[in-house]
Amino acid sequence: MIELKNVTRRFGKAVAVDHINLRIETGEVCVLVGSSGCGKSTTLRMINRLLPHTEGEILVDGEDITGMNPEQLRLNMGYVIQGTGLFPHWTVARNIAMVPELLKWPKERIDARVEELMTLLDLDPATHAGKYPQQLSGGQAQRVGVARALAADPNILLMDEPFGALDAITRDNLQMELLRIQKQVRKTTVFVTHDIDEALKLATRIAVMDQGRIVQHDTPENILRNPASEFVENLVGKQDRGLKLMSLRPVRQLMTAVSDAGRPDPGVESVGEDDSVRLALSVMVWQSASSVPVVNGKGEQTGVISRDRILQDGA
Repeated sequence: MIELKNVTRRFGKAVAVDHINLRIETGEVCVLVGSSGCGKSTTLRMINRLLPHTEGEILVDGEDITGMNPEQLRLNMGYVIQGTGLFPHWTVARNIAMVPELLKWPKERIDARVEELMTLLDLDPATHAGKYPQQLSGGQAQRVGVARALAADPNILLMDEPFGALDAITRDNLQMELLRIQKQVRKTTVFVTHDIDEALKLATRIAVMDQGRIVQHDTPENILRNPASEFVENLVGKQDRGLKLMSLRPVRQLMTAVSDAGRPDPGVESVGEDDSVRLALSVMVWQSASSVPVVNGKGEQTGVISRDRILQDGA
């Protein structure tokens, strides 16, 4: 879907991005992570030509973007930034409808799409469609920003630190929301963050950047198990990599199934099949328990996960 070949970006004599090569497959979430000033946001903005690249090639679906109309290119890419960038004098519905209106969609189609996306992002259309951005919480406004980016059903979604200004609880909720939506819409996504935990949680593959270069591009698990350099090792954390690996594994992979489904004792805290092994271990430590019941989406017990099984597996 997206390929960067020997791409460089200079600002005067300063090199912001230095001969990087990156291939992003259709439907995957590629997270660019690194410290401030490493070139990750610059890389993102070169993909939709908000910044021109100095050298190299950027291809989208095999076509060089320098030969494309920049406005048309951007209309076919959703773009989400920190702080949302919503128009304050437009209602939520009109903000979401912006790109479909530019594409001259019929009003009925636009209205249906706005309602569909607000519902998808857990924003009640009857309550929120007529509100203005200043009447929303930070999390709600960021949801509207994501809805606007998805409005014209683009193939590519670019997200530049979209949750960076939010509190920890709202940020965690929106990360889970993004994972849920990605399962449904399967957009090719490029996501910029400086937070390695956010990168590990969201990414199909992570590109670690340092001083304008990509120093490792791999799956979250491989980056944790085999960091390519001391910089990557320090970024992912030397001493808690085991816990980070546990956060990548769903409980369903390590639980022992039970044949007769039923509801667990209400006095015992349970975990869900899709919860992380790290969360299950945390519940066990908190409850001083050697195992906890596992439940499905209906609240029925489908298995048990034990501390011994987790430690035996080693994440």
